Amino acid sequence: MNRADWVEVTQAQMPRARWEHTLRVVETARELADRFGADMEKTEIAATLHDYCKFWPVEKMDQIIRAKGLPADLLAHSKELWHAFVGAEVVREELGVDDDEILNAIRYHTSGRPHMSQLEQVIFVADAIEPGRRYPGVDGIRKRAQTNLEEALLQSLDNTIRFLIERRQKVYPLTLAARNDLIDRIGSKQILKEESL
Repeated sequence: MNRADWVEVTQAQMPRARWEHTLRVVETARELADRFGADMEKTEIAATLHDYCKFWPVEKMDQIIRAKGLPADLLAHSKELWHAFVGAEVVREELGVDDDEILNAIRYHTSGRPHMSQLEQVIFVADAIEPGRRYPGVDGIRKRAQTNLEEALLQSLDNTIRFLIERRQKVYPLTLAARNDLIDRIGSKQILKEESL
């Protein structure tokens, strides 16, 4: 399969509104990749495929999580997380995508994780701020994404965690670990910046 095939089969997996979201994520991800120097081809592929399994039945995703030995703790957390992990497995097996960086950008685009690559950050933030997104705090994340990808990602993670806490819902441990890692990374850069002055 080539990229045109992936576009066609991905569109067939979802309703029109979600495909339009996907197209906006692709465009936003292109802008972020251009701004921050991420690989453009990988960005376009990961953004196109990031929601491949979003509308698959929960039972089917449950079976894949168990059969593929994906993190078992997923099953104890929001089903909104499942499609990302399942999607990475499915696009590898069914579409022949074998680039680990692309697969990780798909796999962690909802949860985040420590030590996220630039491509992972681009896809995560693009999904959060594409122009169709409307939620409290999104404009602040968009503003941060104009100048600092890590700060935009941190603000997005903060927003997600705050949302879940306010609704008394569980926070996936990987999301907390991603935030803590970013705090360390941003803090270290700040210290180095101050020491160079």
